[in-house]
Amino acid sequence: MNYEQLMSQRAQAIAPSPIRRFFDLAESMEGVISLGVGEPDFRTPWTIRSAAIATLERQAIFYGANSGLLELRKEISHFMERKYKLSYCPENELLVTIGGSEAVDLTFRTLLNPGDEVLITEPCFVCYAPLVSMADGVPVSLPTKEENEFRLTAEELKAKITPKTKLLMLSYPNNPTGGIMRREDYEAIAEVLRGTDIFVLSDEIYSEMTYGAKHVSIAELDGMRERTVVVNGFSKTFAMTGWRLGWMAAPKEIIAQARKIHQYGIMCAPMVSQRAAIEALKHCDADCAHMIEEYDHRRRFLLERFAQMGLSCFPAQGAFYLFPSIESSGMSSEDFCEKLLQEEKVAVVPGSAFGECGKNNIRISYAYSLKHLAEAADRMERFLERHRKG
Repeated sequence: MNYEQLMSQRAQAIAPSPIRRFFDLAESMEGVISLGVGEPDFRTPWTIRSAAIATLERQAIFYGANSGLLELRKEISHFMERKYKLSYCPENELLVTIGGSEAVDLTFRTLLNPGDEVLITEPCFVCYAPLVSMADGVPVSLPTKEENEFRLTAEELKAKITPKTKLLMLSYPNNPTGGIMRREDYEAIAEVLRGTDIFVLSDEIYSEMTYGAKHVSIAELDGMRERTVVVNGFSKTFAMTGWRLGWMAAPKEIIAQARKIHQYGIMCAPMVSQRAAIEALKHCDADCAHMIEEYDHRRRFLLERFAQMGLSCFPAQGAFYLFPSIESSGMSSEDFCEKLLQEEKVAVVPGSAFGECGKNNIRISYAYSLKHLAEAADRMERFLERHRKG
C-alpha cells in the first residue's frame, strides 16, 4: 500500500517534536546528561501519592463527570481565587483535561474556523503552531526580543493584527526563555485588544514558578476575562508530569463547546489523578515553595557558570529554563546541540525549535539536580573552549 498517498496530508505535514528528537537520541547513548526535557526531578509529594493509593484501594476508579470531579473543580476555583483573584464557577466555567496540552488543543478546536489566524508569541513551546494547523487555523509568528526581556509589547502586537486575527496565544512565564509579563505589560496589550473580537489563550502552566515577581494573569484585567481562556495544570507546580492532569478556565459559553469535544475524544480525566490533585491543591503549598526555592538556587548557579564561560544569557524570571546565546560559537543552534551531544554527551534543545527568533540560542532545563547541572556545565565549558570562534 502507498501509505504516503493514502494517509492524511495534514498529519504528514506536521513535523515531529524537536525536543523529543534530542531526548530520543540521548536515550540511545551511554553516559548522557540530558537537560532537554521539562521534567521535574522531585518526587510527587507524598500527600498526593497517598491520595492516589487510597483511591486505588477503594477501587474508586470508575468513569467520572466529563468536566471533572466537582470537588476538584471547586478546589481549582479556590486556587485561582486565592492566587490570582480570579473567580470561575466550578459548575460551568472549568474543565479538567489531560494535562495543559489537551486544554490548549481544545481551545484551538473550539474557537477557530478554517483560515482564522492565531498570533503566537515566540520563542514558545513547540506544540502551539502544529495544534493551530490541526484545527485548520493559520499560525502567525509574533517574535519577542531579549532587549525587551522577551515581553510582548503593544507595538509588536498591533503590527501583526489583521482582519483574520482570531486569537492571541500567550505563554508566561515563558518556555523556553523564562520571561514573564508584568501587570503594566498586560495593561498595554489589553488596551490594544479592547474593542476587537480577538480572544486570548493564556498558557500559565508555570504560574507558580517565578523568582522575585508574583505571576499576573491577563484575565485579571478589566474586560479581559470575557475573552480569555486560562490554561494551567499540575505537571510542573506539583511535580506531576506523568499524572497528565490540567484544566481550562473560561466563560461558560466556551467551556460548553469545549466539553463536547472533550466528551467524544477523552470522556474524562483519570479518577486516580483527579483524587490526587484535590490533595495537591489543599495541602501542598509548602512542598511547592520548597521546590521553587531549589529551582531558584539552580537557576542562579547556572547563570553564574554561563557568565564564567562567556555565554550571554537572559536571567530567567520564571519557569525552569535558561536560553543562553551560542552565537559566539559560530554554529547554528542545531549544529551546536548535535556536536555537544556527540562530543560531550550533554543533551540540550536547539533554540530554533521554539521559533526562528531562537536560532542563536539553546534551551537548558534546570529541573535537574545540582550535581547533574555542575557536570553538564563542566562539559559545556570544555566544548566551548574547543569551538569558540576567533
